Amino acid sequence: MKALVIHDKLDIRAQEVPTPEPGPGQVRLRMAFAGICGSDLHYYFEGANGAFVVREPLVPGHEISGTVDLDPSGAYPPGTPVTVHPATFGDSEPGLEDHRHLWPNGAYLGSASTWPHTQGGMSEFLVVAADMVRVLPGTLSLRRAALAEPLAVGLHAITIAGGVEGKRVLVSGSGPIGLLAAAAALAKGAAEVVCTDVLPGPLHRAKLVGAHRTVQVGTEQLPESYFDVALECSGAAPAINAAILAVRKAGILVQVGMLATGTHPIALAPLISKEIQLRGCFRFDDEIDDAVRILDATPSIEHVITHEVPAASAAEAFASAKDSEGSGKVLVNLWHAEPIH
Repeated sequence: MKALVIHDKLDIRAQEVPTPEPGPGQVRLRMAFAGICGSDLHYYFEGANGAFVVREPLVPGHEISGTVDLDPSGAYPPGTPVTVHPATFGDSEPGLEDHRHLWPNGAYLGSASTWPHTQGGMSEFLVVAADMVRVLPGTLSLRRAALAEPLAVGLHAITIAGGVEGKRVLVSGSGPIGLLAAAAALAKGAAEVVCTDVLPGPLHRAKLVGAHRTVQVGTEQLPESYFDVALECSGAAPAINAAILAVRKAGILVQVGMLATGTHPIALAPLISKEIQLRGCFRFDDEIDDAVRILDATPSIEHVITHEVPAASAAEAFASAKDSEGSGKVLVNLWHAEPIH
C-alpha cells in the first residue's frame, strides 16, 4: 500500500509499505481523508513536535475518516463509513480514573511520543483496535467526518469550562481549532460567541461557521470583563493576557492552545484580582461521539475546510496548512478509488 512518510524535516515521501493485517480485536480501514494538524506541521517542518523527535520514519495523521475494509469479527461490514478515536489509553492512576486521556503510557495515532512511534492514518489502509472505530451516520460525508477529532478537542474545552449554555464566550485565535471550538460553543447553546485573530482570513471563516462577532487583534479592542468563558486557542502569551482582561470576575479561562516549552510573560495580577479560573485542556476523552453527532447536524461546519489536496501533492498540502491567512483545515485525499462526497 501507499503511505505518506516523514523521514526528517521537510522530507515527506509517498512510498510503498506493507499492507497491515488485522489481528484479534482489530479492524482494517481503507482511508479516505486525513486533516493536517498543528502537530503534523511540527513533525514535517521541524522534524519534531516539542520534545517528541522523529527518530524513525513516521506516518502522520490522526484526524481521519474512511471505510471498513476488513473486520475479521464480522461486526463491521465492508464499506461501513467511519472515523477513528486516535487514542490508545494507558494505565489508570489514583485520582485519574475519570481522565483516561491523561493516563500515562497511552499512545496517539501519528505521534513520535512513543517508541517505536505510533504510526498514523495518512496511508491507504490503517489497522486500529475495534473500540477506536466510530460508525458514521449515512448522512455525514467522509469529508466532513475528518473534522471529528479536532471538533472533539473544542468540545472537551467546553467540558473543562463546565458548559457554555447561555454564556458569552470568547474564542481567542481562529485557526482550525479555534473555529471548531466556536462551532462547538454554538452547538452547545452559547448566547454569544466572539472570535479573535490577528489575520482577516481566519476571521472571515469564523463568520462562516456562525460567530456572532469577530475582533481583529491590533485594530479593534475587546471589551473588558465581559465574557463568562474564554477558550484560548492560539497558545500565544499576548493573547492569553488579552483574554484575562476580557473575562469577567469569577469567569473561566480554558487554555486550549499549546504553548512552547519554557516560561512566558503572563500577566496574572488581573486573573488573581478577578478570581478568574485558569484551566488547562489537553486533547479529549470521549467527546468524539458528540462531535460526530454535531457534524451530521451542522453542515456549515464544513466551511472550516479550505483545501483538499491529493496525497501525491503532500508537500503542497503541508505548505498550504502552514499559511494561516489562506487556509483553515487542509485535508489530504488518501488515494481513494471512488468519488468522495
